[in-house]
Amino acid sequence: MTESSATEAAAHRWFGRPAQALGQVERAVLSATRSRNVISRNLEDSFAGRLSFGQRLADRVAEFGGSWTFIIGFGVVLALWAGLNALVLARPFDPYPFIFLNLMLSMLAAVQAPIIMMSQNRQAARDRLDAAHDYEVNLKAEIEIMALHDKLDRMRAEQIEALLVRQQEQIDLLTRLLQERRPPG
Repeated sequence: MTESSATEAAAHRWFGRPAQALGQVERAVLSATRSRNVISRNLEDSFAGRLSFGQRLADRVAEFGGSWTFIIGFGVVLALWAGLNALVLARPFDPYPFIFLNLMLSMLAAVQAPIIMMSQNRQAARDRLDAAHDYEVNLKAEIEIMALHDKLDRMRAEQIEALLVRQQEQIDLLTRLLQERRPPG
């Protein structure tokens, strides 16, 4: 059987359609399955290695901005700001209703929100890449399991056939023995 006819047979067996009708992922999985190659790989290394400095910084800002450390620290800063300007300082630099604080919070939100969105978009792209890789691995695993079932079915059929042949041999032997033991006439 040639390579192309074996590939065509495998495509019909596992996908129910000709090899030309398979997508790129399915062809790659079929090829890896037929050649018994591993297709799982660590995507984190390849994904993290392609990030620019700005992208890594955005991820760190988003990670820190969504942590309890940031929330508690920011709460402490706000309490200190309000306490200093309302209770401690005789001449507050931002008297109540804290207009300057409001301006600073608005500017922080205006910068932080797009940075977090950039990080979330990158995380969504990473998740899509992970999902595509999971699909490849699951597809290969499914094909391998079906192949194992086929192999077990073949082995079982061969065993049953061998048992039937042996049984027929024993029946023939018993028949011959009975014929030899019968008294003539």
